[in-house]
Amino acid sequence: MSENLDLVRSIYAAWERGDYFTSTDWAHPEMEFVVMDGPNPGALRGVAALADNWREFQGAWQDYGMKAGDYRQLDDERILVTVRLSGRGKASGLEVAQTGSRAATIFTVRRGNVGKIVVYWDGNRAFADLGLAE
Repeated sequence: MSENLDLVRSIYAAWERGDYFTSTDWAHPEMEFVVMDGPNPGALRGVAALADNWREFQGAWQDYGMKAGDYRQLDDERILVTVRLSGRGKASGLEVAQTGSRAATIFTVRRGNVGKIVVYWDGNRAFADLGLAE
């Protein structure tokens, strides 16, 4: 198992506990964060911007959580993680699980730091964009 894979597993272990930003040692200070689809697509740069956006995002959800599924090393720098999301939209009442979709996240790791995270609420789209079979 690679060091990059170990790093991504440790990040998801913290996220699964709801600990998103106690430690950001793993992140490059100018890390890029891209959300490809879902309720709030867009891109941010920098750990501080990501933390601010994440707090705002979580404010729209009740009992938001995530559970990593499979980890797939795509190449020397990229790790794909399938993810099950949970939670209920405060305004809509919609349960994330009702969408039936599995999410996916792609981490790009260079020299021990995450330089980019790409999030897909629709994991099937991630596989299609990467040209991968599930």
